[in-house]
Amino acid sequence: MSSSPTPPRVYFRTLGCAKNQVDSEVMLGSLALGGYAIAEQLADAEVAIVNTCSFIQAAREESIQEILELADCKQRGELQALVVAGCLPQRYGADLAKELPEVDVFVGTGQFQNIARILDEARAGRSRGVYVDAGRTHLYDESSPRLLIGARHSAYLKIAEGCDRVCAFCAIPAIRGRFQSRTLDSIVAEARQLAEQGVREVNVISQDTLSWGKDLEGRPRVDALIRALDAVDGLDWVRLLYLYPSALNDAVIDAFAAARRVLPYIDVPLQHASDSQLRAMKRGVTAERQRRLVARLRERIPGAVLRTTFIVGFP
Repeated sequence: MSSSPTPPRVYFRTLGCAKNQVDSEVMLGSLALGGYAIAEQLADAEVAIVNTCSFIQAAREESIQEILELADCKQRGELQALVVAGCLPQRYGADLAKELPEVDVFVGTGQFQNIARILDEARAGRSRGVYVDAGRTHLYDESSPRLLIGARHSAYLKIAEGCDRVCAFCAIPAIRGRFQSRTLDSIVAEARQLAEQGVREVNVISQDTLSWGKDLEGRPRVDALIRALDAVDGLDWVRLLYLYPSALNDAVIDAFAAARRVLPYIDVPLQHASDSQLRAMKRGVTAERQRRLVARLRERIPGAVLRTTFIVGFP
């Protein structure tokens, strides 16, 4: 009696931000559903996938270095196939294909959900190509297969994709495309699924969290989202990340102040405190307005924690 063939094993490397981690988890879930096994160590894998970042020069250099290291493994016969996914091929796919013949497939941000089929075709020798949909990123939902990585008690929940803002220094709109929101029902359903899996801490992410709902019917607001997530039994902590300062209004602040599970952890990328630099950055906010926002947060939510980022000079 012959035994069934061993499923090909796939090793993942994820670079960049938490949003990339979610994309990797969705690809891992799709691969597992498609009959692939997941390898925790590169030495145990036949296929390697690197999910790349191309936001700034240092991230692009790190991505290329990782690709070259894995390409060396393939040339030594340690890998059957090498796949490059994510932001780098989305931005430079055709050029990368010319420069990196060692790579079997380039998968852009709009094709994550098809990773198993794409890998099947590549391993069968039916294709070596660039799978990129210009200006489009796949937005998963609660029905998408997803294999969580990292600590079991904590997970990210991506509520939207893309960005419509015009910050002068940011490449995200060119890479990830127009803003698109998941529905409130979809987000809450996934939050409940995560709680049922034993997740106790959920970090809500997107490129621009406070724009959530603007493209949905009825234009639901983030304060409604906060209240809905606050009511999900089984979760202990919920954080909302990436809150654009000019959109943090009183309704959202009030929802934070009244919440039990949604923490008073206010993640606002202020970026700079100089009006001339903020204008050059096209941030749509003044230094004084940001100071008033911080004062209002202190007044309305005593004990709130402010998490922020600053850039020295113009990037």
